[in-house]
Amino acid sequence: MAQWLKRGATVEVRAETDRKVRDVVESTLADIEKRGDEAVRELSVKFDYWDRDSYLLTKQEIQDCIDTLSEQDLKDIEFAQTQVRNFAQIQKEALKDVEVETLPGVILGHKNIPVNAAGCYVPGGKYPLLASAHMSVLTAKVAGVPRIVTCAPPFQGKPAPAIVAAQALAGADEIYALGGIQAVGAMALGTQTIDPVDMLVGPGNAFVAEAKRQLFGRVGIDLFAGPTETLVIADDSVDGELCATDLLGQVEHGPDSPGVLLTTSEALARETMKEIDRLLEVLPTAAIARQAWETFGEVIVADSDEEMVQIADEIASEHVQVMTRDPDYFLNNMTNYGALFLGPRTNVSYGDKVIGTNHTLPTKKAARYTGGLWVGKFIKTCTYQKVVTDEASAMVGEYCSRLCALEGFAGHGEQANIRVRRYGGRNVPYAGKAEAS
Repeated sequence: MAQWLKRGATVEVRAETDRKVRDVVESTLADIEKRGDEAVRELSVKFDYWDRDSYLLTKQEIQDCIDTLSEQDLKDIEFAQTQVRNFAQIQKEALKDVEVETLPGVILGHKNIPVNAAGCYVPGGKYPLLASAHMSVLTAKVAGVPRIVTCAPPFQGKPAPAIVAAQALAGADEIYALGGIQAVGAMALGTQTIDPVDMLVGPGNAFVAEAKRQLFGRVGIDLFAGPTETLVIADDSVDGELCATDLLGQVEHGPDSPGVLLTTSEALARETMKEIDRLLEVLPTAAIARQAWETFGEVIVADSDEEMVQIADEIASEHVQVMTRDPDYFLNNMTNYGALFLGPRTNVSYGDKVIGTNHTLPTKKAARYTGGLWVGKFIKTCTYQKVVTDEASAMVGEYCSRLCALEGFAGHGEQANIRVRRYGGRNVPYAGKAEAS
């Protein structure tokens, strides 16, 4: 039986926080839909202290941002984007159009068609998260999306040069210096100066995630990607410093970022907690990380690897770092996770920044039913059918006629019946059903 050495905030506390976020987002989106650019500008001034005639960056502004980066900065961005692009292209190649004759004269198929316009949100309020530009823009580009719009908040009173450079180098068509609800609302709903998109993607804080949730249906979304979640699964083959480092490396994202240690070693659990306390005294981002750990951090000691799999699947964490003697056991047995990071030589930061897999991943237990962002999220798999012989149309029509009658759909049945008459030469009563031949 597992024991909790540390628990995070209660379900009731989290539910109340979620309710407040929902209310704010609902009223804000309604205001954006009603007033458009005026509402967007007021929100930008209120939350980002950022006001200008147009939030669309000019080509010169984009180039100026690129020019502020060093040659090494640009090489590093290029390396990361190459890895993301390569893996996205490999994933794209796994998507195949199909066409097959399933019955004589009956041809079925599907085509993979990219959406026409995608809106990519790049977080940047606390940190300029340029990696999110690679993950969304490059993936949409590889998928073949014709129009890619990006929004990222200003950083320290101006467009974040690294984010802007990453967006531009990845191939964004329109780059806006906008953040928060106003950004995703403007992209989804459209304003007087921003044409709406068909789909929203990208991670963000609780308000951005809730805005995407409320806009789903008006537009498509990739997934619910809210505050970062991290689960470290470990046994006594590793030490507390490594576990503490991997937990703090993610909870620094924000004060609402959960970090969980799940282990079969109580000694490791207690060592990790001590190491977290020690590292929080020297970590430059400790103010945020400490708040997240104290409020949402958890430490769980399980009896076995089997029990850790069960608990991990219940948590359904966005990131799962596995540092055990047999990490492949978790690869082969876990079913609910955003992404796995297997063995002590890798870590979540590699996936976040550079290794090539996508870092936009499901949170709040959405990993139970979806994976992360990939080229397939930007692509609609659309079916089609052709019936190319009279005999096939009459044969399928006969079955369809009787099945429609079974449901009581006379009009549907007539769509079949008229073809049984014309192509099969059979006398089927109007609104009747074809008898078996």
